[in-house]
Amino acid sequence: MKIQRLLVFLFLPLGSGALVALLLFSRQPREGAPPAPPRPSSPPASWADAVARAERSVVNIYTRKVTRQEGEPLFRDPRVEHFFGDPRTAPRTRLQRNLGSGVVVDRNGYILTNHHVIEGADEIFIGADARAPVRARLVGADPDTDLAVLQAAGRELTPAPLGDASRLRVGDVVLAIGNPFGVGKTVTQGIVSAMDRRQLGLATYEDFIQTDAAINRGNSGGALINTQGEVVGINTAIISSSGGSHGVGFAIPINLARQVMRQIIEHGRVIRGWIGVGGTDLTASLARSLGLDEKSRGIYVTHVLENGPADRAGMQPGDVILAVGGQPAESAYQVMSRIASTPPGGQLMLSVLRDGKRLPMKIDVRERPPQGKATR
Repeated sequence: MKIQRLLVFLFLPLGSGALVALLLFSRQPREGAPPAPPRPSSPPASWADAVARAERSVVNIYTRKVTRQEGEPLFRDPRVEHFFGDPRTAPRTRLQRNLGSGVVVDRNGYILTNHHVIEGADEIFIGADARAPVRARLVGADPDTDLAVLQAAGRELTPAPLGDASRLRVGDVVLAIGNPFGVGKTVTQGIVSAMDRRQLGLATYEDFIQTDAAINRGNSGGALINTQGEVVGINTAIISSSGGSHGVGFAIPINLARQVMRQIIEHGRVIRGWIGVGGTDLTASLARSLGLDEKSRGIYVTHVLENGPADRAGMQPGDVILAVGGQPAESAYQVMSRIASTPPGGQLMLSVLRDGKRLPMKIDVRERPPQGKATR
């Protein structure tokens, strides 16, 4: 009996140690096995700190426009008009009001908003921090991106912290701040649904952030912010059959908005390069019809402006642009952006395919006119 107790006393610690060692060894990752993914950290219970950084910089925008409506004939009877002419009532004037939002972007009182918010306005006012609206002036607008720059008169405004939209990822949390339906400053939450949305027919130059954060009438021109409270976009438009938010909203990336704003402040307008040509992406079916490989990439030229730079260089409808400035032509938007970013007065080297032959083409770049002329 004493011998059994002695053996238990000696081997119990050894057995316990071996068991602990076995458990520890089993928890170690096997050689060549991928490490266990880290547990996702729980999101904060509130985005109040992020909103507090940006919401003071979002302002309400009110516009007024006076329209004149000609009077209607007093009598529509042809016999009355025969004897008395066409007596009409006095013309009437009508006051149209619009509302939207804007974002203060620097200490000089410059405010970014949408062009469609202030388009045609006779008077523009901004309101912030529950104070009475004050007059603002239009510095300049760019309908091609649906952006406009205002400057407030006689007040100190807090500029928003600006972020980097190129760092956004699909799934990131974003918040929209604006003045929907004139009810007052409102914050809605969503995620980035998609990036680089184009060909929506909303503007000439499109590169939208898509979000499901609720955007309604009056939100246009307001801020789309990230969870650090930085402005990453200017809320612009929604796709809706009813006029209300269906979770498909679009914002202009702040990187693009900043470029446009700088040019407007410096020049009063955005200066873009232009060669007077239009085209579409080369699809597989279009490539087959031209006798090209289905995987061929390029831009099929649909029209050339008469006496424009491309016309003078010899470009023709039906040509295929293969490269611009030595870079492959991947999409019509890419080519248009490359041309637009070339300073007027410079030159662009294009590689063009015509009748199966590759032709080099040097084109003088002009400033893009406000409106194009008739094409041939």
